[in-house]
Amino acid sequence: QVQLVESGGGLVQAGGSLRLSCAASGSIFRINDMAWYRQAPEKQRELVALITSGGSTNYADSVKGRFTISRDNAKNVVYLQMGSLKPEDTAVYYCKASVQTVSPWARDDYWGQGTQVTVSS
Repeated sequence: QVQLVESGGGLVQAGGSLRLSCAASGSIFRINDMAWYRQAPEKQRELVALITSGGSTNYADSVKGRFTISRDNAKNVVYLQMGSLKPEDTAVYYCKASVQTVSPWARDDYWGQGTQVTVSS
């Protein structure tokens, strides 16, 4: 199977920056889309940013111009560079990857365990 491990969360003051990383490992043949989601207390999980295997990106309106998603295909890692952070960015951030696995030969979505980002005012 596939494991996704996130890192880089923490506590930061408003206006500050953080970089999240998510490394995929396991029986991976190919990773297609990779994405970051977030879930604030008592809110639904929402898409923050997505990047295709070819490098095309898509962002939620609330983070455009402040966050940048990127990936290293050789290392199976996706990053989320977050800048000009606001208290409303406080949430648990999850990465998701659409993976074609070798054994079994199948395509499925995998999620990381989540990393907490807290932005103080």
